[in-house]
Amino acid sequence: MNDYRIASIPGDGIGVDVTAEARQVLDRAGELHGFRLQWTEFDWSCERYAKTGRMMPEDGIEQLRPFDGILLGAVGFPGVPDHVSLWGLLIPIRRAFAQYVNLRPVRLLPGTTSVLAGREADELEMVIVRENTEGEYSQIGGRHNPGQPGEFVVQESIFTRVGVSRIIRFAFELARTRSGRVCSATKSNGIIHTMPFWDEIFAEIAAEYPDVHSEQTHIDALAARMVQHPDRLDVVVGSNLFGDILSDLAAAVTGGLGMAPSGNVNPEGEFPSMFEAVHGSAPDIAGQGIANPVAQILAGAMMLEHLGEKKAAAAVNTAVEQVLAAGEVATPDLGGKSTTTELGAAVTAALG
Repeated sequence: MNDYRIASIPGDGIGVDVTAEARQVLDRAGELHGFRLQWTEFDWSCERYAKTGRMMPEDGIEQLRPFDGILLGAVGFPGVPDHVSLWGLLIPIRRAFAQYVNLRPVRLLPGTTSVLAGREADELEMVIVRENTEGEYSQIGGRHNPGQPGEFVVQESIFTRVGVSRIIRFAFELARTRSGRVCSATKSNGIIHTMPFWDEIFAEIAAEYPDVHSEQTHIDALAARMVQHPDRLDVVVGSNLFGDILSDLAAAVTGGLGMAPSGNVNPEGEFPSMFEAVHGSAPDIAGQGIANPVAQILAGAMMLEHLGEKKAAAAVNTAVEQVLAAGEVATPDLGGKSTTTELGAAVTAALG
């Protein structure tokens, strides 16, 4: 029996609620498929920041290093600015562990509806491959003459050949296992340095994959296509900012953020990868027992697949689909009256 050391960081708000249900589902999957998840929970959160002035301790990265994977709940709470929570926890982990792939599969699940009228499930299934460690999310820059009429700010973006090449190559390799189609998000008609650089590298790598259909589309036109013709998209690769925006849009048209998982992946396996739901902490409904745990459960399934437990991952995905298709247990966002715990228990029971 394989044992995996997993760090659990429930975070804030509904992150605590949905992580508890995801852990229950994953533990049952382990029982059925011959492995154990050895959990260690960390209280790193905005609540911790309010008490200590830090989202995580100074040696937080070193504490996480020995783990095989990380399951992260949502982070964010009123009174703590979003840039504090993001730069105090998520971004340091992503960069310290070279989690340069942010993988966000999005699909219309059974029993759910899209905001796009007349679209079937097979038309609403794609994956966003987002560069996760550089690009527009940079600390380089500054604010000058604060409060004065001449106040100005400078924000630098960082695009390296290594960083751009590896994320684009990952997208092409992924496309080979799917439909064989890759679309690159760009804006080289308006952003004069970084985006032409991105486009050049995309073209270079595309030439190495003659079996994969490739195209590049400006981000504004791509956003429109994601709404008007989502069936024409499969693997979409973008920079940190573009990938972030597009993945939320894709989730919105395929049933909502409450259904969308994501992975912060170190493909080489040199460091632990981290998995989380796309949705936020929703402090307005935290602790009420009505949050939808599906995205966090599916994030857990992504973690199992990354660990090599592919049969267990597939079983979790199937259990979620069965419960949603039946429609008997559904949280309020899905049109039902069930609790977070009831939906989590239903998925656990569906595993067998």
